[in-house]
Amino acid sequence: MTLTIKILLITIVSLVVGLALAWPTIALCKKMKAQQTVLHYVEKHSSKTGTPTMGGVIFIFAALIGCAFFLWTNSFYAWLSMLVMFAFGLLGFLDDFIKIHFHQNEGLKPYQKIVGQTAIALIIAFLIYYKLGGTLDFFGIKFSIGWGIIPFAVVVFLAVVNSVNLTDGLDGLAGGTSLVYLLFFGAIVALIGDAQMDMLALASFAVCGGLIAFLAVNTFPAKIFMGDTGSLALGGFIACLGLFSGKVLLIPIMGLMFVLSALSDIIQVAHYKRTKKRVFLMAPLHHHFEKKGVHENRIVTIYIIVTSLISAVCLILEIAL
Repeated sequence: MTLTIKILLITIVSLVVGLALAWPTIALCKKMKAQQTVLHYVEKHSSKTGTPTMGGVIFIFAALIGCAFFLWTNSFYAWLSMLVMFAFGLLGFLDDFIKIHFHQNEGLKPYQKIVGQTAIALIIAFLIYYKLGGTLDFFGIKFSIGWGIIPFAVVVFLAVVNSVNLTDGLDGLAGGTSLVYLLFFGAIVALIGDAQMDMLALASFAVCGGLIAFLAVNTFPAKIFMGDTGSLALGGFIACLGLFSGKVLLIPIMGLMFVLSALSDIIQVAHYKRTKKRVFLMAPLHHHFEKKGVHENRIVTIYIIVTSLISAVCLILEIAL
């Protein structure tokens, strides 16, 4: 069975499993009153209060089941990526649970999130160093940073996980942007031509299948939110995909919209603390556009289009070089 056929099949299997899980998950979350409390200063989202959350379990388990059908050999890094996704998902689940239990929008304390994220990142960073070394690949230019890969990997995990989390603010935004990103990045990993990387690419497409199913119930108006359960899990998987493949330097390029979410938030907070004035009407950036009167569907579409165009260029360059 060729890799292309496996990619098609694993995507379909994960999609079907995700669709089968979607409505029962929504019903269960409603029964358990696992519902989102929207921040009071996001006026346009007031009607979304009460929407079920923790929907990230849909694509997490869909991807895991899809991988179970196809990842049998040469799949150490693929399964490790899935394990990391699950670990970050558990951390996000704890955060969501606290929000739901206390009926507010703040779960774990910021320092608690960072400690948990750093602990997971450190374990994987040391493993990357001892198993893969510190070699990075940027459009065919390979170089090594040696033991520096350890702190570098930790920074990558923290940056990516929190950037994806900040992007999760509109119906279908984080899910749609991540879907396009993973489709193209999975294709780039598949081009490497290594058996382990082939399985890693398959894992990426398994997550894509789960995300398509999730988006069926998450696009505007959302029937369920992914919550930190989903956004942290996605960030963890995206970081693994880049680090294990050596293509990590593509993340801020292909994931430009994730970068802008994080950067706009950092600029807003830093500038406000210094001057008591805001640069944006509201941060992250997608909320600024909302305040300017742009409908969230249009914002989501723009994020997906920009990610698609940049990712397509990166894929073409990878093929050409």
